Amino acid sequence: MLLLAAIATWISQIEVVKSAGMSPVVLGIVVGMIFGNTLPVGALERLKPGTTFSVKYILRTAIIFYGFRITFQNIIAVGAPGFLVSIIMVASTLLLGIFLGKKLFKMDADLAILTACGSAICGAAAVLATESVLKAEKHKSVVAVSTVVLFGTISMFVYPALMHLGLLNMTSEAFGIYIGGSVHEVAQVVVSGNAVSEAAANSGIIVKMTRVMMLVPLLLALGFFIVKKNKGIPGHSEKKLPIPYFVLGFILVAGINSLNLFPQSTVALITTADTFLLTMAMCALGMETNFSRFRTAGKEPIYLAGLLFIWLLVGGFLVTKLVTCI
Repeated sequence: MLLLAAIATWISQIEVVKSAGMSPVVLGIVVGMIFGNTLPVGALERLKPGTTFSVKYILRTAIIFYGFRITFQNIIAVGAPGFLVSIIMVASTLLLGIFLGKKLFKMDADLAILTACGSAICGAAAVLATESVLKAEKHKSVVAVSTVVLFGTISMFVYPALMHLGLLNMTSEAFGIYIGGSVHEVAQVVVSGNAVSEAAANSGIIVKMTRVMMLVPLLLALGFFIVKKNKGIPGHSEKKLPIPYFVLGFILVAGINSLNLFPQSTVALITTADTFLLTMAMCALGMETNFSRFRTAGKEPIYLAGLLFIWLLVGGFLVTKLVTCI
């Protein structure tokens, strides 16, 4: 996985790829899928221990150190409007995504939840963290991440274009709150914000990080839901709550980062290493995914992600305008 992650990181540094806002984490799954679908079966079997280790242990370690991207001061600095927009958009997107996925598109419950979480919170990282709690099949995570990549990439061009055309009628700071509360990936928020102004990028990234923090209560609630759902089913414990301990580590690391114990250069180095770890996990997911499984998943995940994209675009605008005018 080290080699594949290095390849994905190198590709992400190519100017045209970099300008498109394609992070190595997203590219990792593409590289992994290419190798996973072209290498001989025997070679894949020999690599199996490495892919399993990456998905199980490296992923959780990466999510813990993802906390170095956040400080509690950031959350306070964005103020009530940004925090409120984050809460409303995360909750509404999750509920809408799960409802539409299961009721309208008749999707597998795990796939609906993964797709909704990817759109609602922080893209690929949210899908991976949620998959760890759901214990879902790996190919479902790949499908969910693919929808995030597709519509997140579209959002990087649509949001700034609407702003430059004068169709949004909001300040740069309000635009930052808007994209922070509705654009999928962190990197995509940075690209969208900088396409308008530095002020938009700054407020956007802070609001986006408040959405990332909401991954913690989501995973805890999801663990509780799984216990309730499995109650009475033979082979499942009725009492044990599957607490995702890596989430508690995430909170601890964010708290440590809030104390400013390390210089910014050290934090930057840690986040760079963490991105590489996430890329390794994504490569492993791609390695374990066969293209034929996409046909099994059908078009429903794309339709669901498309509707959620429309909700994030339109609903996010309305919520931001309402909150910033209060």
